[in-house]
Amino acid sequence: MDLLEAVLVDGGRSRASSLAGGLNVPVATMHRHLAALRDAGLLTPVGGGRHVAGPRMLAFAGRISVPEVLSGIGRQLLPDFARRLDCVVQLGTLDGDMVTYRVKAGGDLFTKVGMQLEAYCSAIGKVLLAHLPDGEQARYLEAGPFVQLTAHTITEPRALAKEFAAVRRLGFACDREEISEGLACIAVPLRDANGMVVAAISASRSIGPGHSVDLEAALPLLEEARGVLEQRAFGRSFNGRFIILRYSRGVQALDVVPPATASSN
Repeated sequence: MDLLEAVLVDGGRSRASSLAGGLNVPVATMHRHLAALRDAGLLTPVGGGRHVAGPRMLAFAGRISVPEVLSGIGRQLLPDFARRLDCVVQLGTLDGDMVTYRVKAGGDLFTKVGMQLEAYCSAIGKVLLAHLPDGEQARYLEAGPFVQLTAHTITEPRALAKEFAAVRRLGFACDREEISEGLACIAVPLRDANGMVVAAISASRSIGPGHSVDLEAALPLLEEARGVLEQRAFGRSFNGRFIILRYSRGVQALDVVPPATASSN
């Protein structure tokens, strides 16, 4: 597997002999394995002892769905975290302008697996919108002002842009009764092996009229769940470490190591 990975990452730039040296593999052994991989359609020779992904490898890649991989792991993993958090824990992805809820564990909530909801007013949606490329995020915000679902919903594009910037800085997003009265939620991003945000997980709970909820108390376990998901799906986990400074209203967090550049476990 190390040999196949090295060839694919190299992308046909290096000769087999050079790759063999980097892997500390005898050149004869390298050529023998390359021949087997060519015969299996996993590699294609491009001359001079160089190789790229073969037709069978490309077919495999085309059938791999990252959301489905994460969902499969999440269905097994998240019920335990929902129990430990005493919350509804969900995994969602951004599809167009909408959040698709792909895994739901624990408790009773109006959301269902497969349901799509507007992204701007949910914690999962804020995480995913916050990490869009600048141009895509700007195009999304051009559709505003957005629909006011509750008295707490942020609808103005300029205010949402500030919210997204805060999400990137803090490493998490909150929804305080913005999508539904009496519902509070906190979410963190899931990153692939390249550090790109591909999904998010959240912890949600109901709050009574006139009451507040300490959403940030769920962060340590939610971060643990994120780490396990990333490790199982991508073989590495990005640690978004932060210091939380508590105030009478809300919380402010300062990154120690930005999530996108944190070292992997």
